[in-house]
Amino acid sequence: MAEQGEWSTNANEALNISLVQAGQSSPVTLSTFHPRFTYPIFGEEECIFGYQGLKINIRFASHDLLPNVSWVYDKEFKAVNDTKALDIEETLKEWLPEGCFGDYASFKTQIQQDAGAKDWKPPGQLINSYTSRGRNFEIWASELTDPAVQQLIDRIQILVSLFIEGGTPIPLDDQDWSLARWNVFFVYEKLSSLPSPYTSPYSLVGYSTTYNFIPHQRSPPPPSPQKTPQTHTFTLPPSPPFSLSDLPSRARISQFLILPSHQSHSHGTHLYNTLTAHFLSQPQIHEITVEDPSEAFDDLRDHCDYARLTRNNTFAQIHLASSLPAALFRKSPGVRVPTAQLLDLPLLSSLRQKNKLAPRQFWRLVEMYLLSTLPPSVRQSGTARLTRGARSAGEDDRRWFYWRLLVKQRIYRKNRDVLMQLERMERVEKVEETVGEQVGDYERLLRRMKEREVDGDRDGEEVVVGRREPVVGTGGSRRDRGKRKVVDDEESDLEGTPEPKKVKDRAGG
Repeated sequence: MAEQGEWSTNANEALNISLVQAGQSSPVTLSTFHPRFTYPIFGEEECIFGYQGLKINIRFASHDLLPNVSWVYDKEFKAVNDTKALDIEETLKEWLPEGCFGDYASFKTQIQQDAGAKDWKPPGQLINSYTSRGRNFEIWASELTDPAVQQLIDRIQILVSLFIEGGTPIPLDDQDWSLARWNVFFVYEKLSSLPSPYTSPYSLVGYSTTYNFIPHQRSPPPPSPQKTPQTHTFTLPPSPPFSLSDLPSRARISQFLILPSHQSHSHGTHLYNTLTAHFLSQPQIHEITVEDPSEAFDDLRDHCDYARLTRNNTFAQIHLASSLPAALFRKSPGVRVPTAQLLDLPLLSSLRQKNKLAPRQFWRLVEMYLLSTLPPSVRQSGTARLTRGARSAGEDDRRWFYWRLLVKQRIYRKNRDVLMQLERMERVEKVEETVGEQVGDYERLLRRMKEREVDGDRDGEEVVVGRREPVVGTGGSRRDRGKRKVVDDEESDLEGTPEPKKVKDRAGG
């Protein structure tokens, strides 16, 4: 028998994904790209056995995402006992809707003769439009209870598993009350030059899904029992109908996907800012969170949120104390960092709620902003200028000391269980090392923000966030790549903000 390697094909290279539209005489391919990975479908090795010269084509109509799957190959392996070529249709059919394995010629005819394509519009409501590099784009918002939205998601969400590490599709057969919690935001290019009367003016750029969830509220303690129990009789009035979407809740960004052919053109920035503006306008949404973000998405989120807090003058109201009695910082048992003297905590709490930012994200931005207010010469000095600590003569040196002290306190409290297992000197070194890495991470982000101000309409967003299955263990599997291990954004306070993304022993990020 021939070597097995001769019959193995790299699934990432064999799989081609395309968006097509009606052309003058035959469908026109607008873009073609390969998946980032295929292990959810073809296994950890990402190989397809049993073919030579294999090419699998998944094509989508660029507007309504009508799919078609076809494949060609030079040779197919002849079965030997239980060893046989992979059944491609059987493997892919659980990831795609029914009817997509039809004849490619029929698919082309359907694209070319779709009389409704020229009048087709994305479902939902147009909530934003913008221009990038001379091309026009629109963002549409809709609920997942809309059958037209469900059809689009059912057709396209195989890409979640091909581009989002550990991504899992949304179960569309869920109950209506559960589907009502979901919102979908589509980004489409509005084309101006159409080659055929049957060409739709819309072409998909990307999309995001979000869902609302009602946070657990602690119940107040019951009143003290009265000496003489009293009985009251009353009749409850009939309750009016209501939707779960009307209840006070948090919004969570679940999936966020920009197609590879449209990346690095600021569509991720436009989409994220549109989501944020949408939720800021909804009084029932109290907080905007993100589900299991990757590091790339964190960078995009940091940039957008930082720019927003700069524009709306939130940062202009935040100040770090420049002079406090040195006695407040003496190293004695039971002496705590005077956080309330260093920062106006009630003001910060009010600003966070106004901007609907999760605590972890808000305090991360606050730390980054306060660092930016220090002269570069001070920030680059490390610990060289901290020998006198709170007694330093220079105001900037004292503020540098205060800033580092706040970060140290947050890191220590967040990682206390781990740090207490170390000897005292090792513990001190670990915290100092982590502070240094945090400074480096913030400096990197601040530099990139300045670069993007110069570059203008460009960012480096990827397919960067999504519903993920839990990753078990700490062995650093491929599914850990490119994302932070995080605790829910909303379960943090000033002392529980994120550690630098590359600190190996952080408890959360």
